[in-house]
Amino acid sequence: MLLALIKKEMLALLRDLHGLAALLLMPVLFIVIMSLALKDVYNPPIQVLPYAVDSQDAGTLAPILLDNWAKEHGAAQALPTDWSQALLTGELKYVIQLDADTSERLMPSASAARGAETVAPPIRLLVEPTMDKALLSGLQGQLTGLVSAVQVRTLSVVLEAMSGNAAALGAAQSPGASGSNTPLVEVKRTGSLQIKPTSVQQNVPAWLVFGMFFVMSAVSGLWLVERDNGVMARLRSFGVPSHAILLSKVLPYLGVNALQAALMLSVGVWLMPLLGADALQLGGIHWSALLLVLASISAAAVGLAILVACLVRTPAQAGAVVPIVNVLMAAIGGIMVPKFVMPSFMQRLAELSPMNWGLEGLLTVLLRAGDVGAVLPYASRLLWFAGVTFVLALLLLRGSRLKNA
Repeated sequence: MLLALIKKEMLALLRDLHGLAALLLMPVLFIVIMSLALKDVYNPPIQVLPYAVDSQDAGTLAPILLDNWAKEHGAAQALPTDWSQALLTGELKYVIQLDADTSERLMPSASAARGAETVAPPIRLLVEPTMDKALLSGLQGQLTGLVSAVQVRTLSVVLEAMSGNAAALGAAQSPGASGSNTPLVEVKRTGSLQIKPTSVQQNVPAWLVFGMFFVMSAVSGLWLVERDNGVMARLRSFGVPSHAILLSKVLPYLGVNALQAALMLSVGVWLMPLLGADALQLGGIHWSALLLVLASISAAAVGLAILVACLVRTPAQAGAVVPIVNVLMAAIGGIMVPKFVMPSFMQRLAELSPMNWGLEGLLTVLLRAGDVGAVLPYASRLLWFAGVTFVLALLLLRGSRLKNA
């Protein structure tokens, strides 16, 4: 009996190809659009701004400073003859200007000798008029930090030279010395994967979760059609138990969610790089943990969809309730706005959304190298939620049968 009911459900799904295509393509479009729109949020444009250098310095420290800047921001463009006009028109975003005595004034001994004396800074950052204040502050902070790093490195080498290491003094005076390229602070992400968080790494799991929960629309719509066409009444007259009716709805849509997940992961891995975005990184993840989280999200989504289908009475109700529930859970749960940019009270509220449980589980696998044990708290919440919604839907269906009887 259950196999016959599942076959009926699959035929109904295949007859509505437009609805099935919407289930599959809607989250894909969200992934593409949001990943491209938020690309610069995770990869700040500060690193790709066109700039030039106006240097009058022939000393040893200025080239070290500029070489280190170019490693982070790309090579400088050739300085135009009328570079002030290039700044005004936005052709250049900024110009780094170095005085003739920049290297001399960057030496720690020179800084100490000046003391509190007020002099013009040896380095100037000239930016185009419309530059955002936050971007300007970021450039200023990076340049200031780089100048300080060069001074500290030079001071350490000078101290070594004073202690009798003549070779170190030569290294301090040589712009190409290997010591000048050694960072003072090493930045390393925690975890074994060392995957850089990008808009794709955030948006693929986020909209994957949203797409899975969007099956509420299809389930409730088909439920109402079968009820209005008398299919439900005929099944009841044949003595089909309520749990069999619900299971016949659950199993096909678990398959639809599995197809959604495979499609959206494929889009992240292969399509997004073709569109100029970063690729979704899946190398080295725990696949068993990923499958557990995906299965748990699917179970929770289908369970909620069955419950909503049992609650609504008209297509108008379904058309209003389903989008509201989906959008609210997505907005609260960190799908539309990443949780880490929310204020603290919103972050606590996000933990009440099943979508957030699914998203955190996926991020634990994709970014934090989480194994089955690490995602088990999220998976257990989702499975508990799926069980509760299924039981409530079963009680509602049995109650309606008794009422109709």
